[in-house]
Amino acid sequence: MTITLIDEARYDAEMDETVLPALRNCMAEGWMEPATVDWDGNMLPKLEHSGRLHYYCYDAHKFDALREDGASGIFRGAVVISHGFTEFGRKYSEMVWYFLLAGYSVCVFEHRGHGHSTHDMSNPSLVWIDDWRRYVADFATFAQTVGREVAGDGPMYLYCHSMGGGIGAAVLERYPSLFDKAVLSAPMIAPVVGMPTWIARIVVGVICGLGFGRSRVFGHTDFDGNLNPDDYKGASEARIRWFHKQRLTDKSCQTNAATFDWANQAMALSRAVLKPDMCGAIEAPVLLFQAGRDVWVLNGPQDDFVERVREGGGSIEKVRYSQSLHEIFSMPNAVLESYLDKILVFLAAPNASLAE
Repeated sequence: MTITLIDEARYDAEMDETVLPALRNCMAEGWMEPATVDWDGNMLPKLEHSGRLHYYCYDAHKFDALREDGASGIFRGAVVISHGFTEFGRKYSEMVWYFLLAGYSVCVFEHRGHGHSTHDMSNPSLVWIDDWRRYVADFATFAQTVGREVAGDGPMYLYCHSMGGGIGAAVLERYPSLFDKAVLSAPMIAPVVGMPTWIARIVVGVICGLGFGRSRVFGHTDFDGNLNPDDYKGASEARIRWFHKQRLTDKSCQTNAATFDWANQAMALSRAVLKPDMCGAIEAPVLLFQAGRDVWVLNGPQDDFVERVREGGGSIEKVRYSQSLHEIFSMPNAVLESYLDKILVFLAAPNASLAE
């Protein structure tokens, strides 16, 4: 399956003149109520702000009718996207475009505290969560309802990145029959915390226990509107600048810093995901991408996850891009072409071997 990538030299023009208008014309926007119970039926803690959770859905049939190159007439199912920390749905517009071109409808869920979903902090830069189970139950509820309706009688696939990958991995373990296949892109099996994880757990746990869970993690800052290209050396400058422009135009997309409660729950999620018995519960075939120059999530725990899924009898393949930054979908076309091809082959062809 050959998909023509957006020309990096004309990136903004192609996004503004071709991609975004087409996406708007096949998009439905919606909100859902948060989950109230986890996968075992246990009640989730009540929150001061209940709010609603936001999502976008893109219809492959409507998209087909808009195509100037002629409708493909192929519907391959639905891809449900779980985004990363401080991200938002619109950031995935390019990936949505490619999935639509390949015949997939797409559902993009904005996790609590992100994008247009309810926020629990008055400071729009801060991300807070009280219990990692909430992320998992909310996303699974979205997939079971909205995602399943969009997929219809077709298969439903998971595509997730970073924090969304940690959440996605936990969903695969606790709702093993929910997705037919899953792509985990640089998943947050364990976050980078700047010190040995066991020490970080103690330090962060003490800080949260003292009542500072809603305070900003050391070293994190509020969103100030500035972009430092040096932080993204090796990535596609056109993509990075476009992502940043989306943040500048929408205050809801300016999350930028973790709270100590979020950090505490991220490490708790990591421990839960890496339990051997939970890794062994995964039934869906998994394709995991690893970024060699990742500074946000650890490669080692990803390797442990792959090994434990295999030991549990699961089907999982790892593809490593040794020179890629964390957001593999932000890399230049030379990398993105290979990445996208591997994803589409994996989704369309059962038992395909994708190892490098």
